[in-house]
Amino acid sequence: MLEIGDRPWGKYYVLADEPSYKLKRIEVNPGQRLSYQFHHHRQEFWTIVQGEAIVILDESEHILKYGQSIFIPQGAKHRIENRSSELVVFVEVQTGTYFGEDDIIRLEDDYERR
Repeated sequence: MLEIGDRPWGKYYVLADEPSYKLKRIEVNPGQRLSYQFHHHRQEFWTIVQGEAIVILDESEHILKYGQSIFIPQGAKHRIENRSSELVVFVEVQTGTYFGEDDIIRLEDDYERR
């Protein structure tokens, strides 16, 4: 594990951090959701590996279950929510030119982070 990050909504694990991509395993606790956000320098591809998630992508809601994936284009507004009582786990592949946490532009956040 390259990095483990505790967040108010759950936890993430960085599995690979290469010049051309970053790979994470992300856990979203029951009843929690990530901020509504976008990125200037990367796009993301999410695959659900446990549970059922709600993905908001540019104001449209998508229900994703085990084995289903969604593409998050660079600049697209997005968030993932766990409305269930079970843990949601997904794999995130980031591609682009920069993968730092400071490229998270939060539009809405339940935890009042900037």
